[in-house]
Amino acid sequence: MKPIIYIIVLLLFNGGLLAQKAAQKKVTFYIVRHGETMLNKLNRVQGWADAPLTPKGKAITKALALGLSQTPFTAAYSSDLGRARETADYVIKEQTRTKCTLSETAALRESCFGSYEGSENKKMWTDAALYLHYISAEALFADMQKADKLPEVLAAVKALDTLKMAEDFNDVATRMKGWVVKTADAVAAEGGNILVVSHGIAINALLSVIATDPFVHKPLGNASVTKVEYENGKFSIRSVGDMQYVEAGLKSGE
Repeated sequence: MKPIIYIIVLLLFNGGLLAQKAAQKKVTFYIVRHGETMLNKLNRVQGWADAPLTPKGKAITKALALGLSQTPFTAAYSSDLGRARETADYVIKEQTRTKCTLSETAALRESCFGSYEGSENKKMWTDAALYLHYISAEALFADMQKADKLPEVLAAVKALDTLKMAEDFNDVATRMKGWVVKTADAVAAEGGNILVVSHGIAINALLSVIATDPFVHKPLGNASVTKVEYENGKFSIRSVGDMQYVEAGLKSGE
């Protein structure tokens, strides 16, 4: 009798898993890079360091919010850094079809640059370039147009960081993917659109580890939208760095 009982239990268990999978619906993540900040404008390193949005940053973020106002979100998340929270708040306030509260998490933070936080971008990039045996930051930038060097750059920054706090590419990608997978599985039963506000390098790191094809990192504009779908346990990247929502918002505000 025991083998029969075992088979029945196994069938019930597998049937439950199949029913659970069948009940899952498509989840669409609208992943936004925060609006322009004071440190962005001053061309200074901004990872875990933070700064408020500039007047231009607020204007573009308001346009984004108008462009997304007709997109119903079932949940909204941002990194716990102020610039991401401020951006998310604008979007949520303009929602006309649904209302949701914002949840913050450190998992969506930008990469930490350690002792380079707040310093001029040129210094960090030059130090990283020399560490990687380039003659200048410009030479590194030129090479980055041909091949993906961002993981190497972040590894160099981590090695050079005197505070020993900097993250490398894998550190950022691991925490970003862990959060997205956990969140996708949690909301898959209901499906729907999820607003996520994060940061340029962090978003690129996420895309690199969920992409089915080799992913080439690209600069993301402030307030741009990257759309990722999750269905049947798989991620699909639908768009990267899309500014159409900002453009639509600017037109509606004319």
